Formats: sequence, C-alpha cells, structure tokens
Amino acid sequence: MHPALPVLVVDDDAVSRHVLTQALAGAGIPVATATSGTEALAWLAERDASLVLLDLVMPPPDGFEVLRQLREDTRVGDVPVVVLTALDTDDDITRAFDVGADDFVRKPFRPAELLARIRGQLRMREYVDALWRRERDARVVLELTQALSSTLDFRDILFTVVRRIAEVARVDRCSIVLVGDNVDTGYVVAASDDRDLRDLPIALDKYPEIRRTLETGEVLVIEDAATHPLFEVVRADLPQNSFRSLALVPIVYDDKPMGVLFLRARQPGTMRDHELSLARTVANATAIALRNAKILQSLRDQTQEINVARFEAERRLAALERYADFFHSSADGILVVDVDGRILFSNPRAREITGLTEEQLATSSLADVVDPKDLPTLHRIRKSFKRNVFSHMADITIRRSSDIACERRIISVSTSSVLREDGGAILVSLRDVTDDRATAAELKKTKEFLERVIESSVDAIISADNEGVVRLFNRAAERIYGYRASEVVGVRNVRDLYAPSRAFQIMRLIKSPEHGGPGRLEGYRTEALAKDGTLIPVLLSAALIVEDNRPVGSVGLFTDLRERLRMEAKLTKAQDELRAREKQALIAELAGAAAHELNQPLTSVLGYAELINRRAEDPASVRSAAATILGEAERMAEIVRKIGKITRYETKAYVGAAKIIDLDRSSEEDPNRALG
Repeated sequence: MHPALPVLVVDDDAVSRHVLTQALAGAGIPVATATSGTEALAWLAERDASLVLLDLVMPPPDGFEVLRQLREDTRVGDVPVVVLTALDTDDDITRAFDVGADDFVRKPFRPAELLARIRGQLRMREYVDALWRRERDARVVLELTQALSSTLDFRDILFTVVRRIAEVARVDRCSIVLVGDNVDTGYVVAASDDRDLRDLPIALDKYPEIRRTLETGEVLVIEDAATHPLFEVVRADLPQNSFRSLALVPIVYDDKPMGVLFLRARQPGTMRDHELSLARTVANATAIALRNAKILQSLRDQTQEINVARFEAERRLAALERYADFFHSSADGILVVDVDGRILFSNPRAREITGLTEEQLATSSLADVVDPKDLPTLHRIRKSFKRNVFSHMADITIRRSSDIACERRIISVSTSSVLREDGGAILVSLRDVTDDRATAAELKKTKEFLERVIESSVDAIISADNEGVVRLFNRAAERIYGYRASEVVGVRNVRDLYAPSRAFQIMRLIKSPEHGGPGRLEGYRTEALAKDGTLIPVLLSAALIVEDNRPVGSVGLFTDLRERLRMEAKLTKAQDELRAREKQALIAELAGAAAHELNQPLTSVLGYAELINRRAEDPASVRSAAATILGEAERMAEIVRKIGKITRYETKAYVGAAKIIDLDRSSEEDPNRALG
C-alpha cells in the first residue's frame, strides 16, 4: 500500500523518530516528522496526513492534548491516529481511546506489528473514503435524477446536470452533445461554463473522439490529447491551450446513441474511475429524460382523447350512485377506477388514507398516488384488469399528503370485478397496513437478533418441549456434545444428553425450591453425556418455559467445566509445591538460627575443656574426662555445622513410625543446584 499522503510521526525523542522514519520509509510509506505537539498541530493546519503516529509523553501540549485538538478540528478530525507510547496502565489506555485514538501500540514495539497496524488503519480509511464517495455519488445521482424527472422543460435542468458533474468530477468543462439523423453535425445543448449556451452546432469531423464514442457505444477516456493518435488528423487545428484530458460517456436509449456526455480538463490524466461511473449513471438518466421530451408532443396529442375519456368516466360514475351508502360506511378505503387506472369515485376512508381531497382524487389516477418504486407493481395490476384477472391483498406504497409533509404508507390493495357490468368500472379496496408491516419487520428483526445471540453464546443452550424432544441446540452445544444440531433437534430426547436417570433428577430439582426455584435451577454441578459416551462436567442453569401459566418446555444453559477443572488441578498442585518450598525454607531458617545460637556456648565448652586438660593436677583421670568433654563438644559442633548447612527437607526413620530430619542428607549440597 502506497498512500499519496504522508504518515506524520510526532515524537520528541530523536531516536524513536529515526527508528520510525526508517521503518516507514523501508515499507514504502511516505513519512513526515514533528518533534513536539505544537509543531504537529501547526503542520496539520497547513497539510494533510494519511495517518498520525503520536507519542503521548511529550512536553506540553502532550499527546492527549494534541489528540483532543485533532478530534475537535473538522478538517483533520477523521485522520486515523495510532498512539505509540511507553505508558502501560489501564487508565492511560482508556483515556487515549476516550480522547479519540484509533489504535494503541506500546514501546518498545515490533516494527512488523506497527507497520501492520498502520496499513490496517490506512486500509480502513480508504474504505471510509470509498463509502463517502459512494454516498456523495448517490446523493448527486438522486439529485440529478429528481431534477431530470421533475419537468419535461429541461433546458435549465441540463445546465444543472453538467455543472454538478463538473464540480464532482473536478473537470474544467462538462457538456452534453446530441446528434440527430444527420451524423455529420452535433449540437451542444448544455455546457457547465456557459449557462446561456443553446443548441450550438458543431462539425463532428473535427471531433474524432465524439465519432469514436458514437460508433462504439463505449466510454472513451483520453489521458493526454496532445499525444493520443486519435487526434493526428486534427492536431494542427487544436488551439495551444486546448483541453488535455478527455472522457466521453455515450447517452444511449434503446441501444441507439443519442449523444455524449463530454468531460474535459486542462491537466492530463485527471479522469478517475468513480467519477466516470457517476457520469455513466447520469448519462443513462439523461437519455430517459431526453426521450421523455421527445414524447411530450405525443402526450399533448392525447390530451383531447383523455378529456373525452373523462366525460365517459363521469357518465359511468352516475351508474355507481346506488352503491354510495355502502361505500361511505366502509371501514376500508374504496376507489372506483376504470381499466386505465383513472379514479372515478373515492369514499371518505380512501381520502383519509391518501391524504387527498375528493376533488384531487377525481382528477388523479392510481399512478399519481403510488410511490414511483411501486409503479411496476401497479402496472401489472392494471394489465390484469384487461385480462379480467384481479389481485388480492397486494402491498403497494403510496405517497400520503398532509399539511406538514409527504409521508409514505404501505397499503394492502384488493381489486374486484363486481362493478364491471356498470360501464367497466373496477372496485379497488385499500387497507393501511403500515403499522402491521412495521411490527412484522421488527418482530423478524428481533427474532433474527435473538437467534444470532443464541448461536454466538460460548455456553451451550438447549431447549426441549414438554415431551423432552430437543427443539434448540446451538453451536456451543455442538462443540461440547460432539453432535451436529441436525442430529439432535426434533430427533433426540433431552434424556439422551445426560447420564442415565440424571435428566429426571434435574427436572425434579427444577420444580423444587432448593436451587432458586420452583421453576428454576441455578448453578448446579452435573455431568453431560457426549456423543462418544464420555461424561463432561458442566455447570447447569435451567428453567421452565411458561405460557399462560402452564409449562410448555424447558431451557438449559450449560457451561463446560473441563478447562476450569484442569486449571483448578494445576492451581492445587502449584499450591502444594509452594507449601513444600515454604516448609523447606522455614527449616533452613530454623537450622541457621539454631546453629548461630549453639555455636557460642559450644565454643565456651571447648575452650574450658581445653583449659581443664592443661591445668589438671591428675593428668590420668582429669585429662580423660576433659578429652571426652572435648570430643563430645566437637561432635556437637559438627552437628551444629550440619544444621547451619541445611538446604532442603530430608527425613529418616527414628523410633516406631516417627521420623526425624536426616542431617547428613539435608546438609549435602544439592547436585542439581551445583550443576546449575
């Protein structure tokens, strides 16, 4: 991805700026830098960026303030901002996103991850820009289509069309050139830069691009007329400041070219695909409008015939007077029309539904009150009149007029031939079903939403009727049990999903008051029976489904406990190991303290034993005792030294079942530790 606009790196740390600049440049992404929040705001005030890479920790204004000011600026408020910072608290992350960050990357960062996030944000902005262009084009098409269809006197409208297309496509001139039976001459009927231009004749032999478009019926785009081979013959006659970039869109009706929509720009290579797509759409609508203008005269010729038909309709209306009382008292709207759809009679309810007066309806036809999008449906109904085929409860949308606005209502239409003997009149019954259809649509939407919620649940949801037949089995249930929904729903009994007799026990608990009931069972530990016969520990919450104070089924929510139990086992093992280590540490500390405390009196005993041995008057008897004292004291000193060197907890048998610490093994150096 190579965005045309640069990525702005805002960081007061020179090393970070250098690393970021090198990473972006290496990925082929244009980059600009700012060393402070003030410099970044000044840069964005004069230029555009495709994305801002912002550090939060900077001298005032810091990254939070810069981000806040960016989001308040309507010109750059939609520019993606990726926060890059060493801050790592939940409050900092929350605050960054609250102020308006689009993404959050911690320092130190991995360049590959950062580039991937930047590309993702750039792609997202491209999608948003594309959606905006489509929305803008749709508005323009709607605006121009409404303008084209608003009147048959379309001279001013054609100027509006070409001017608007020139603005959207950002070209210097947009014009409409029409051709008649004489293919050597065309007529410029509208130009975006000249409101007063009317039917300017041009010789088509000087416009090879127009001839090529009319011959092929295809869009022609010329990036640079100065070098294009199509203009070799006429290049000498082209003015010095002529248009360089051209796009011609054929105006075609019934596969016959009527002219071209001609876009021209002075700079080469300025035509873009989405503007050309808009031009094609407008060209099609223009073709229809031009065709309508051609049939204007024929419509005027029919006016006299319509007046005669109106006189005949009034005569027919006189034959309907005997039905007037019934029509006026009907709760449904009733219109009496002829086979061409012209309204001969309307009752009060029909006038209320349409929002038109009796006089207005008397001068209208069904097509005048029906929404344009439903005119094809009305046309089919009218065609069926002539075949003596009548519709029943067909939905059409009408435009209901009021003092405030024109609203659209959905009407259920039924037609009848009961009055056909009275001059060929047809009875049309109207019933306003707008609220009914809205309610049905909302119910459908709610149902679909609930189905998505159930299917998205991480816990199994299973529902059964009073007979125990499974009626609902979501995706989480498929994962836990190993069944496909098609293997269970309507096929298996809920008893098959538990260990033997367990389903009856659970139903009894649901109906008892012991676990949140009666009618409910909350947080009950049990086991589910999978397809392969294994028992799966689950946490069950269930309830009865009640309708009119009568249970019609049950529903259960199953949470798979296997992973939780595995984690608990690991935790228990870790706690046991921790207690053992604490015990060894306590023994080592106790041994060290005992050795420290015993060393001093042992030192004294050894010293005095040595003194007695030297000063004794009877060396034979006293020295023997002193030697014994000295030997035992040295033995005790050795034991104290071993106690002081205890590093782990090792025991040996003592008396009976009792055990004591094995000083020799406990004070040996741990071979594993020595190796480490």
